[in-house]
Amino acid sequence: MLGVAEPAKGEANMRSVSEEPVPLHEEFIYCCGAATHVLKCGPWKDLSKDESKNLPRLLFMIIPGNPGLAGYYRTFIKALYCGLNQQYPVWVVSHAGHCKPPSGMEMIEDTDIKELEDVFGLNGQVEHKLNFLKKNVSKDIKLVLIAHSIGCYITLEMMKRASELQVLRSVLLFPTIERMAQSPQGKLMTPLLCKLRYALYMPVYLLSFLPEGIKASLVRFALRGMKTCDESSITTSVNLFSVDCIANILYMASQEMMKVVERDSTTIKQNLKKLIFYYGTGDSWCPQNYYDEIKMDFPDGDIRLCEKGLRHAFVLDASKEMAAMITDWLRDDLTKL
Repeated sequence: MLGVAEPAKGEANMRSVSEEPVPLHEEFIYCCGAATHVLKCGPWKDLSKDESKNLPRLLFMIIPGNPGLAGYYRTFIKALYCGLNQQYPVWVVSHAGHCKPPSGMEMIEDTDIKELEDVFGLNGQVEHKLNFLKKNVSKDIKLVLIAHSIGCYITLEMMKRASELQVLRSVLLFPTIERMAQSPQGKLMTPLLCKLRYALYMPVYLLSFLPEGIKASLVRFALRGMKTCDESSITTSVNLFSVDCIANILYMASQEMMKVVERDSTTIKQNLKKLIFYYGTGDSWCPQNYYDEIKMDFPDGDIRLCEKGLRHAFVLDASKEMAAMITDWLRDDLTKL
């Protein structure tokens, strides 16, 4: 395991976003035999020791979208940690194989023991997150799961498969939990992901030889339409010039198109009081009629429609705004702890 820590300075008031450095610990580990990037916001680096008296009561864990690189959520978890008055740890765990491992670390662990078949597939990513929690978080710690895009599907599957998890709340942001291939973006991407994805490997391979500065410039050019773009998103996007990362990302995406079909209304009904849904108004992955239908099916659910015009990939330019909203939504839950 490789770790890097950033020192902490200062305090932040509730619901405010501090500009001062906050504790951020970075690790690259093997989980289910696959390279995994973990960002931990707060002074707590180890939550697995049941006997420790210093364990927090609650962990906020981010389940990313696809690409599932933890770095995209760096600004988001810092803002959320400060908005929570630095009282609770906020962690984000990358999807298996989506991160570019540091020098000296392979994408797949060199071992004769295979922990999980197809860890890079959609089912494997669900088991990957459950395995991470089992090995790294005490069963006595309550959880707030904050999921984004396909991370919402993964989160519902986690709650279905591991009902023993002490989930206080699950916040599902721009949830791709049904009919992905039938969505406007899905209709465009499904043929590419399911039939032509191998054709993308060669250009990525050739681009991988470019100097890092030129890669960053290409990313800035690709995101030039945004008025403001999170700098950490640009740095993280440079990892997409890795063939191994792109192969795992596209493979998972191809499975999403085939497997995310019917909404799991049974699991939603069983956990309705724990769930908050947040849909976009112009989201081509989960269009507004998906919101209208789930709202009709679950009139008592906490199902919200974005009124701020945030994009599906909110981490690119609206991390602080989203963190502030979530802090507000959860305020009553936290006061009851």
